[in-house]
Formats: sequence, C-alpha cells, structure tokens
Amino acid sequence: MESFKGDVAVAVAGRRRKFTREFIVEAIQLSEDGTRTIAETAKALGIHENQLYRWRHQYREDATQAFPGKGRLRPRDEEVSQLKKELERVSRERDILKKAVAIFSKMPQ
Repeated sequence: MESFKGDVAVAVAGRRRKFTREFIVEAIQLSEDGTRTIAETAKALGIHENQLYRWRHQYREDATQAFPGKGRLRPRDEEVSQLKKELERVSRERDILKKAVAIFSKMPQ
C-alpha cells in the first residue's frame, strides 16, 4: 500500500519508493542552488544523500534521457535490446540453414 505525498509515492511496508521525473529534477535543482548542503537537501526531501548524488550524476551525463520512467528504456538501450533480438533471430535462421545444407548435401543425386 502506498500513500502519496506530493509527487512522491511514499513506501509503506518495505516497498520501494517511486519518484517522478519532476520530483527528481526539482531535487537536483534544490541541491545545486547552493543554499543548503547535499545532506541537508536530501534529509529535507526524505531521501538518502547517496541517492541525490546518483541522480545528479545521471542528470549531468544526459539530462534529456535521464530518468525515462517506469518500463521505458533510454533510446540507446532500446536499440541495443532490438539488435539483440534481431541477432538471436538471425542466428536461429543460420542454424536452420546449416542443417538444411547438411541434409541436402547427404542426399544421393
């Protein structure tokens, strides 16, 4: 069971908390405005300071692609996933063709 506090789903009974992209970006902005330390900002938001550092790092790497949301992949990760599926399919086709060649090469003419 979750209760909601602003844009944050607060964990109840040991479940993971889920944060919206807006909350995370706002937390990063609060931590970077210089009025408070990272530890103070994290404590005020009810999160661990390491989480805030991690968010800041991810946001700095690529602000537009950071925090894609539940069930969504970054475009690069999505492309990798599609390429892996295609490679698996092509490998199966190759194996079938190898078996077919072996069968037809053994047939008497």
